[in-house]
Amino acid sequence: MATYATKLACELPDEARRSLSLWTCGEIARTLERDEIVDTISASSVHRMLGSSKLKPWRVHHWLSCNVERDEAFRATVEAIRELYTRSLCRDERVFSLDEKTSIQPRPRTAPTKPARPGNLPVELEAEYRRMGALHLLAAFDTRSGEVIGICRRRKRQVEVIELLEEIDLRVPRSVRTIWIVCDNVSTHRGKAVQAWLKAHPRFRLQFTPVHCSWMNQVEQWFSIIQRKRLRIANFDSLAALEQSVLDFIAEWNERAHPFAWKRSSFDKVLAKVAPAPETPLAMAA
Repeated sequence: MATYATKLACELPDEARRSLSLWTCGEIARTLERDEIVDTISASSVHRMLGSSKLKPWRVHHWLSCNVERDEAFRATVEAIRELYTRSLCRDERVFSLDEKTSIQPRPRTAPTKPARPGNLPVELEAEYRRMGALHLLAAFDTRSGEVIGICRRRKRQVEVIELLEEIDLRVPRSVRTIWIVCDNVSTHRGKAVQAWLKAHPRFRLQFTPVHCSWMNQVEQWFSIIQRKRLRIANFDSLAALEQSVLDFIAEWNERAHPFAWKRSSFDKVLAKVAPAPETPLAMAA
């Protein structure tokens, strides 16, 4: 019986003719009874059986099939980003990580939010809210200081990306002659308008991350912080109030900004998956 329970857990429910997304111990027990493997069995008994094999078929790990070959070109891109993040910069260099946090909604509630109170009473948030559009946060994270430059806009086009680049250009001293921008390879970051702007501002240089490697963009780490600390409860009176709250958060962050601790070893795991370069005839002969 334990063997059959383990076998079920190692199959998707559809294979056992069960209309379920995932197995639970109770559903495995029900299937064992349906298939007359046992007259009756409890979910706790199934849990003990699966525990001996360290099986938890109700858990899900999301992953993404990579449709870009991890070859030497991929390696070169990863190594370039690793160097930008980890090497000692010259005094006239800066490295920013740039991206957009899209579709942030104000969601004003139909009743006031109540703060936590003594007696183990949590914050109370009204479930009903009104829709009032959305904003996109375009932000650049200084990889050495941790300071953030950000703007909020109703749309996310090359025009808005250029606005952020201009803000960076305005804030970074002229003594800095090279400004590296690490970003993903979407059309709004590499379109003709952006390319024309970059040509007119030669101290800016773009370094694109590989496809499906958003984790290499450090600003994504900062986005998770603002999501957790400021946007977890969306309850703003208007788009203007939402924008001001986001900008206030950025200002408060910059008062105590800190960089993220990236090391060369941070890239070792992904580089280990790069296919080795094929041997040349000369190398084979040697």
